[in-house]
Amino acid sequence: MTHVRVLGLAGILGLLMGLSGCGGADEDVALERNSSGDAQVAASPVAPGDFAAGSGTSAGGALDSVSDAESAGGVPLVSGPADLAPSAPLPPEPGPGNGQIEPGTLTAGTWDDNRNLERFLAYREELQQQGMSGMLGFSAEDHRAAQPLGTPSAHATLDISLVIDTTGSMGDELSYLQTEFLALSASIQEKYPDAEQRWSLVVYRDRGDEYTARGFEFSSDVQLFREQLSQQGYGGGGDFPEAPEAAFEQMNQLAWRSGESTAKLAFWVADAPHHAERAAALAAAIETAQSQGVHIYPVASSGVDELTELTMRSAAQLTGGRYLFLTDDSGVGGAHKEPSIPCYFVSQLDAAILRMVDIEMSGVYREPTAGELVRAGGNPQDGACQLESGTVFVF
Repeated sequence: MTHVRVLGLAGILGLLMGLSGCGGADEDVALERNSSGDAQVAASPVAPGDFAAGSGTSAGGALDSVSDAESAGGVPLVSGPADLAPSAPLPPEPGPGNGQIEPGTLTAGTWDDNRNLERFLAYREELQQQGMSGMLGFSAEDHRAAQPLGTPSAHATLDISLVIDTTGSMGDELSYLQTEFLALSASIQEKYPDAEQRWSLVVYRDRGDEYTARGFEFSSDVQLFREQLSQQGYGGGGDFPEAPEAAFEQMNQLAWRSGESTAKLAFWVADAPHHAERAAALAAAIETAQSQGVHIYPVASSGVDELTELTMRSAAQLTGGRYLFLTDDSGVGGAHKEPSIPCYFVSQLDAAILRMVDIEMSGVYREPTAGELVRAGGNPQDGACQLESGTVFVF
């Protein structure tokens, strides 16, 4: 089955690039470790088709040989078929008159399953009874035990990793994501100037592609991160499922700061599920992220199916993150799946992600402000929605 993705996810990468960059992963993975232990990511937007393969050790590029990979603490890449776009110079800053996509294009809703755990468990049970294959295998008790992780607490410093699918169908989506995240990283820096922000990047494709997963270590060097991101290419894929488990295994090897004073966030941008036979590996990687205190924030793009939504929501719930999903309000890309939730607020994607960071840093949960609100689905009021049955859900 050919996997066709549309602009929805592209918008996310633009947003993510402001925060970080993109990379990929293979069951043989490469981890680039820089001398700097700090990382703050910012990257500029590029037009579709402007990414390079990133093979070899170009500026900030991924490791290319067995000896280099081993010395860096990673595993060498396995060469494979390439389906890559031409290289391009470092992209310009977004802004009027330079032909670049403007930030604030994509729209998204958010949902917190830890605030509505019984509803989530009922949703999961329904899919299980329908015989859905590829489910992660966590029990209801596992999910209940993780619920306290969703309670906000204040933090002083910030580590963010961007985990991005870079298969071939992502080619027309990267520029939107880059633009959004470039602007977002600047907003976070302005709001939390003393947070000692660090950024890292993990990109992934599928087994049999040029690489399965590729990681770039945390750094506070913004220019280095931009260079790393600009060197990445898109290609591979082919069938619908990809290899997110390899990406999370790579992400777990990054040098996350220890201690409870650091907010550790992983924004996972994707629109395709894992291979059913790799569900156990993905579940194990999510458990490892949970044990390290990493909160996973999925960003679901157009093209997601029910398994992808369930998997993303499970990863968020189990680690104390929240589920973000693109909506059709932006007019970008194809139709986006309506999530299996009763109601939600829609805002610009950059505002939604900045709100997630606010919650992590302040320890105070908040809904979109009136100025951020694009629309509401399901008629929510005061951070909650009431169904005709009288059931009230909060998000």
